Amino acid sequence: MANERQLCTFTLGDQYFGLDVLKVQEIIRAQEMTRVPLAHPVVRGLINLRGQIVTAIDLRRRLDMPDRPSELLPVNIVVQTDDGAVSLLVDEIGDVLEVSESAFERPPETLRGTARELILGAYKLKDRLLLVLDTERTVTLTNPNTRLERSE
Repeated sequence: MANERQLCTFTLGDQYFGLDVLKVQEIIRAQEMTRVPLAHPVVRGLINLRGQIVTAIDLRRRLDMPDRPSELLPVNIVVQTDDGAVSLLVDEIGDVLEVSESAFERPPETLRGTARELILGAYKLKDRLLLVLDTERTVTLTNPNTRLERSE
């Protein structure tokens, strides 16, 4: 029997993404954010998560996609990284899917730019493609050795 992998799924526009479920700390609805002057453009602000200050990254901006329509409130997927918790802002949360490692494929050739660097690969599902996001690379901005700093 092939090894199975569980992915937390979400959408950005009409694209379907997944993250390793073991990296996900929690999922929360839209939160009040405090803007950070002079922050990287993908950093939408800071959220207070029960006393812990967490950086919120807009995945649409991180993947060079158009901004989210103002009437659509983002969902926060709080992930654990080597440097602590980070919130990834997505359009809509999906289900946890169990996929077979044997069905994993390299990133599609049609992916270009930043998305190509952040996508580990894809799973072909019945009705769509599930792109698997590299959590650590996603929270690393500009220089691969420079991560988002946590506020404490």
